[in-house]
Amino acid sequence: MGKNTDMLIESVKDIWDGYDRHPFVMGIADGTLDKEKFKYYMIQDYLYLIDYARVFALGVAKASDKETMRHFAGYVDQILDGEMDIHRGYMKRLGISLEEAEHTPLALDNLSYTSYMLRMAYEGGAAEVIVAILSCAVSYEVIAKHIVANNPAAADHEFYGEWIRGYVSDEYAKANKVLIDLTEKLTADLNDAQLEHLKQIFINCSRYEGSFWDMAWEMRG
Repeated sequence: MGKNTDMLIESVKDIWDGYDRHPFVMGIADGTLDKEKFKYYMIQDYLYLIDYARVFALGVAKASDKETMRHFAGYVDQILDGEMDIHRGYMKRLGISLEEAEHTPLALDNLSYTSYMLRMAYEGGAAEVIVAILSCAVSYEVIAKHIVANNPAAADHEFYGEWIRGYVSDEYAKANKVLIDLTEKLTADLNDAQLEHLKQIFINCSRYEGSFWDMAWEMRG
């Protein structure tokens, strides 16, 4: 991936390994996940993505050059009109209206996670923005690819296959490659102390990702 991205991902190897063993993820992989749990997750993840897009928007404001601004702005569009399409499709199948979803309160784990990302983005610069975003973006690709590697038929499941295909797609991987390249660019000239600060943000966001799966599995508010 890149020197600093590799360093960040290596720092959370144990946390990310735990995602594959999480009962929620395993339920998607083998098609046994209770649809009520998935419905709860879809609504909370939809709400999460709204704040996730706001973090990218802050990246536009924090960027020091127009190319970086364009990258961050492009991701805002990709999330609002791309990744959210997966959620809208599922919400239609599950009988969830956009009005219902958008008026559902954020679960405490969700609120804590998005508040942390937004705080890091407000207080930091473009590097803090990109690292706060990176764990969610890349870990979903890794999870989906692990599912398909272990069970190729999972991508064709009548219900959960769409979710898996969305995150294992070439388009999603291409978007993540741009994100990784931008991470390398924004962290290239940082000193050890600055990199350590970014690593802690990445670790915290990865822990929040784990809590998000717990939240979805337990359907806790």
